[in-house]
Amino acid sequence: MFIFWAKARVLFSHLNPRPEGRGNSKLPPDHRTVFIALLFFLSISVTTLAQRTVADHARAVINPVLMKQTIGYLASDSMKGRAVASEGLDAAGEYIARQFKSFGLQQFNGSWFQDLSFCYFDLGKDSFLSLVKGVETENFKIKDDYIPYEYSGSRPAEGEILFAGYGITAPEYNYDDYKDMDVKGKIVVVLRKEPGQADPNPQFFKGSDLTRYSLLKEKLKMAQDHGALGLLVISGPLQFSSLTPEAFPWPSLSKIMPKATLPMDYCDKPRFAIPMVHVGEAVVNELFGSVDSLKSIQQRIEKNMQPGSFPVPGKTIAMNVSFISIPVGGRNVIAWMEGSDPILKKEAVIIGAHYDHIGYKKDHKADTDYIYNGADDNASGTSGVLAVAKAFASMVETPKRSVIFIAFAGEEKGLLGSDTYVHNSMWPLDKTVAMLNLDMISRNNPDSLKLIGARQNPDLVKVVRKQNKEIGFTLNESKSRHLGGGSDHVSFFRNGVPSLFFFTGLHKDYHRVTDNPELVDADKASRVARLVFMTAWKVANESKHYKIVKSDDGEK
Repeated sequence: MFIFWAKARVLFSHLNPRPEGRGNSKLPPDHRTVFIALLFFLSISVTTLAQRTVADHARAVINPVLMKQTIGYLASDSMKGRAVASEGLDAAGEYIARQFKSFGLQQFNGSWFQDLSFCYFDLGKDSFLSLVKGVETENFKIKDDYIPYEYSGSRPAEGEILFAGYGITAPEYNYDDYKDMDVKGKIVVVLRKEPGQADPNPQFFKGSDLTRYSLLKEKLKMAQDHGALGLLVISGPLQFSSLTPEAFPWPSLSKIMPKATLPMDYCDKPRFAIPMVHVGEAVVNELFGSVDSLKSIQQRIEKNMQPGSFPVPGKTIAMNVSFISIPVGGRNVIAWMEGSDPILKKEAVIIGAHYDHIGYKKDHKADTDYIYNGADDNASGTSGVLAVAKAFASMVETPKRSVIFIAFAGEEKGLLGSDTYVHNSMWPLDKTVAMLNLDMISRNNPDSLKLIGARQNPDLVKVVRKQNKEIGFTLNESKSRHLGGGSDHVSFFRNGVPSLFFFTGLHKDYHRVTDNPELVDADKASRVARLVFMTAWKVANESKHYKIVKSDDGEK
């Protein structure tokens, strides 16, 4: 750039010489025209030079040697597959944090880490189900007589008993099990499924093609909406040969179910639902006298297609469903750099990738490969984020907008890391102008690259296309009307942040022990990372905001 301005000064002095002993004179009209044309030429040249500087910087910093080294470290056997939660994942997270620190990036709130917000939910020790009749109390046994559902509320309840048939209010089918029933403050008992499910010519519902009213969550909502305090569910003897309670396979009630099967949710999510359990034959006998008695009641409902609801006199139910929360573990690793523009620095661009994988085989034969190293999935994308972060941090100029770099944990368990971030974002989501996600960027055709979310993010795609002229990929832009991709960009897009997923496709080693470092194409991975850097640099240095096209699945 200095050379161009030096040339301009020389040319200017030639076009406008200073007479000795006199002040500056104005350019003659013909010389002024030449000078304006010259400045126009120089402005184009300077812009081109700046663009070349960004591209050259990307090429110098983000190179195959760097990518191969980082992928090799993150996907080494010592990381044991980086499962959530594990020592290997923690070691990988510490490594990423050290890299961010070495680049000179900043922490959020004095830490490089953000704990995942998710917990497993298991049964507590205070669950109970009792039936009171006069001075007698029948205490039922958990597992043998009842089992709580995973989406039950966690609270005690006590009240009189109301049998509400199938627990359905369906105006469009002219059917209502709750009609003329006083439900408020009661413990409601309902049958699974819906009436007419065995009818080849159904008059009300859809026969074997069950409607939403057959869903247990729908029955829970209806009971609660009608004022019930608790819900007991029975497998109707007309459809089920066994009345054994099933509900959910809680590990605490089974010796074979692993902890990983437990339901998972935000640790701080309140459980407002009423308590809900699946009950077995012992409870049926106490409520209806016998299984045959209940079967007769069910047959009358089916024959007449009329609700057979009634209160159960002289008896009350006391119940409680108790849960304990167990943190899933795992941490996001987050760093950022502040923008240089006093206004635009309040907005941010996010570059992210998940660094977890699926661990290793617990039971394996000696001298066999048992570690899911996850070199492509997703040591490659994580290495790309680190390389992009290094490129940003080592630029002479600081971008106008702020830039955030995130290595997510828990993607393999259901986008836990990115969900955690958007649930407790370090930066306002409405001030986050774009999210660029790197996941599996080092395999398949050296010159092909998939862009997931292209249809939903047309403005961002234009930026990528322009920057790609320097890289030369054949871009496979997803035209799907569903966002898709199943990676961390989804969490951001759902929350209104324009998001693109850079992806080089699945392969035979996906989620297998053969996804090893020696199979990655480090040159391709470096080119993808360069494209992400150049795209992010462009986004971080303009004031534009990017349009989102809503997906057909209802996502923003």
